[in-house]
Amino acid sequence: MGPSLLGCTVMTCIVGLEHKGSVWIGGDSAGVSGTQLSDRLDSKVFHVRDYLIGFTASFRLGSLLRYRFKPPKPPARGLDRMMATVFVDAVRKCLKEGGLLRVEHSVESGGTFLVGVNGRLFLIDRDYQLGRYRTGFHALGAGARVALGAMHVTAELEPKHRISLALQAAECFTTSVRRPFRILHTRS
Repeated sequence: MGPSLLGCTVMTCIVGLEHKGSVWIGGDSAGVSGTQLSDRLDSKVFHVRDYLIGFTASFRLGSLLRYRFKPPKPPARGLDRMMATVFVDAVRKCLKEGGLLRVEHSVESGGTFLVGVNGRLFLIDRDYQLGRYRTGFHALGAGARVALGAMHVTAELEPKHRISLALQAAECFTTSVRRPFRILHTRS
């Protein structure tokens, strides 16, 4: 399976936003397996050292990123280059050691997640590509399209309120997004 524009999965909504030197990421609490929906206590949004992470799809991915992953210290300069190389290589190593890295047709894949660091929001897609968006916001998961629309029309609001409204819209129009929502931010 190749990379996806919105990291669409059968569950979740993760929303990230750059705002005045900080990054905000919010996520829901749904766990979905087939037609089963559960309200999970293990958060899809968390801090790891200097990074803020919000993940989709696999709770194993979340556990590895939260408890095993040792991200590099972010540099004062050259952040994009470090994220695309050193950071991604550390993620690949973590997922391989944790048994989550997959190889299909000689192509490695992992998981899809958002990362906030040094005031910038990054997407790490399944094929480990690094993405940034001109809008300064992005969303992943089954509720991504609805959340992106909500983010687009709430530009004048404060970050936490924008993300909360985006998650509420995704919950209203997507069967696999559920409260409670968790919204965190990096320091500016």
